[in-house]
Amino acid sequence: IGYRWAQNLKSYEASEKKLLHILERLPNLPRDEVPVSLSPADSRCLHKVGSKPSFPFPFRHHLELNDKLGLFDFERGAKLSGSNWPVYTNMGARLEWALIQYMLDTHVRSGYIQVLPPLLVRAEALYGVGQLPKFQDQLFQLHDKEFPLYLIPTAEVSLNGLHMDEIIEAEKLPLLYTSYTPCFRREAGAAGSQERGLIRMHQFNKVELFAFTVPDMSEEIFSRMLQSAESILQGLGLHYRAMLLSTGDTSFAAAKTIDLEVWLPGQNRYYEVSSVSHCSDFQARRSKIRYRKGKDKPSFVHTLNGSGLATSRLMVAILENGQREDGSVLVPKVLLRYLGDEYAVLHPQLS
Repeated sequence: IGYRWAQNLKSYEASEKKLLHILERLPNLPRDEVPVSLSPADSRCLHKVGSKPSFPFPFRHHLELNDKLGLFDFERGAKLSGSNWPVYTNMGARLEWALIQYMLDTHVRSGYIQVLPPLLVRAEALYGVGQLPKFQDQLFQLHDKEFPLYLIPTAEVSLNGLHMDEIIEAEKLPLLYTSYTPCFRREAGAAGSQERGLIRMHQFNKVELFAFTVPDMSEEIFSRMLQSAESILQGLGLHYRAMLLSTGDTSFAAAKTIDLEVWLPGQNRYYEVSSVSHCSDFQARRSKIRYRKGKDKPSFVHTLNGSGLATSRLMVAILENGQREDGSVLVPKVLLRYLGDEYAVLHPQLS
């Protein structure tokens, strides 16, 4: 009897493992308003802000502008780490830091709590947000037996992980966080000839927005988070559009995603600079994050996240949309408090 019981237990455990292997690869269920289609072309434009710039001169790609401005150095980045690892130099580094400071200051004034999290996390944190096991090949992992950690692909991983295995009292919700971190992604097979320069990289800077809330407030928080991300683009004076993504283009963990896409003249197309996602209780279930109201039974929170924003494509947008015929670039006024009024225009360096 003992032998048969052991065999049955072994069979049960194998079946349970196989079932979990299937279930953990199933994406979140889309909300009713999400367009049902496998094609990104069926994503729905909700609105546009501003208009595309027109240039009375042959405009330049951001790499051509950089040849004279000297803002970033891809050759020395490649010497250090390989292709798609840029080094920001001089005013490039200062402009990048000004963007980060501007975004953090804006979000903190709007009520978000600033967090500076670790850049290396355990596998459990990545599993909780839905990065593992599905996106294993997109992550950078340490091959160290004492520290089996991963570099974060986004601060979303760290911010969600703050409350793993916790029960939060309902009166403390919503919890709104913002965080600046570098982000690390392998982007395997993703780069193409059109995506030269700062368009797609293995390391980039991003300010993240993240929220934990009771389900009844999640749509309100989603709208607030979207407004926070849009306020950055409006402050910078950039033309963009908001796209409700189709089911085929919505991320694995999201029930609904709205992308904010800025116009990049050098690429002659819109590029995503922020994805604001409503993840319902998908991440909360994987991370065991619940809330409790009074003596009620604990229930799963809803999580929401958004880029607030990623800086690399913002840098491209500022350079390409603000360029002038002589190769100089107008700097958005909101950044001058961090740079100084003398840097209202970036001028080409004398060779």
